[in-house]
Amino acid sequence: MERESTIIVESLSVEKPVILTSFPGIGLVGTIVTGHFIIELGLEAVGVIESRLLPPVATLFDGLILPPIRVYQSNEHNFVLIHSDVPILPQIAYDVSQTIVEWAASINASLLVSIAGVTTFEDKKRVFGAATSRDLLDRIEKVVEIFKTGTISGIAGSILNECVARKFPGIALLGETMGFNPDPRAAAEVIKKMNDIFEWNIGVDKLIQEAEYIEAQMQKLAEQTRMHEERGRGEELPMFG
Repeated sequence: MERESTIIVESLSVEKPVILTSFPGIGLVGTIVTGHFIIELGLEAVGVIESRLLPPVATLFDGLILPPIRVYQSNEHNFVLIHSDVPILPQIAYDVSQTIVEWAASINASLLVSIAGVTTFEDKKRVFGAATSRDLLDRIEKVVEIFKTGTISGIAGSILNECVARKFPGIALLGETMGFNPDPRAAAEVIKKMNDIFEWNIGVDKLIQEAEYIEAQMQKLAEQTRMHEERGRGEELPMFG
C-alpha cells in the first residue's frame, strides 16, 4: 500500500542518531520540549514531512514560511528531531508513524524517542518512561518512573507500536501534567531527564523563566489539540499521552 506521508530531507551529517519525535498532545509537553531544543541550540530545519492528509496550513516565524512538520538535526548532541506545529488526526497517525519508523531504520538511527504528556491528578511534575524492550527499560528505570499500566494515545503511542512491530528500539518519555493547558514546567522536567539519559547538558532556565509567556502563546494550539483528541476519542480506553 502506497504511503500518504513522505519525509524529505536535504542531507544529514549525524551518524546513528537518536530520533526525537513530538506532536501536539496533552499539555503540549513534547511540542514545548522540541521547540525549546530548536531555539536553545539554534537548530535549522533540514527537512519536512509531507502528506496530503495534513491540514492545509503553513507556520509563520519572523515572516518566514515554515511547513507544519519539520526535521532538524544537532551534530553536537547527535540527534534528529521531528517537530510538529499541528495535531495529527487519528486517521493519519498510522501512516505517519510507519513513515517515521521506516525512515529511522533507513538512516541507521540508534533509538527513537516519543515525547509526550501524561495526565494525573497529582501533578508532581514526574517523568514517566516506557520502552519496547527490557534492555531499554533497564537503561531508563534509574532515571524516570516506569509507566507500568495505562495507554499512550495518538501518534505518540502509534509510533511506539510501529517500533515494536518492526523490532526497532524505542522509548516513551512522558511529562506529568494536569490536562491540555500548555505546561512548560513539565517539559523542563522531561529535558532534565533526557540530559541524564543521554549525557547532554541542555539548559532549561529560560524555559522555566518564560513559562507564563509560553503558556499564553501556545494556548490556541492546546485548544485545537483538545478538540482533535475529543473528536477522535469515541469509545476508546482512557487515554494518556
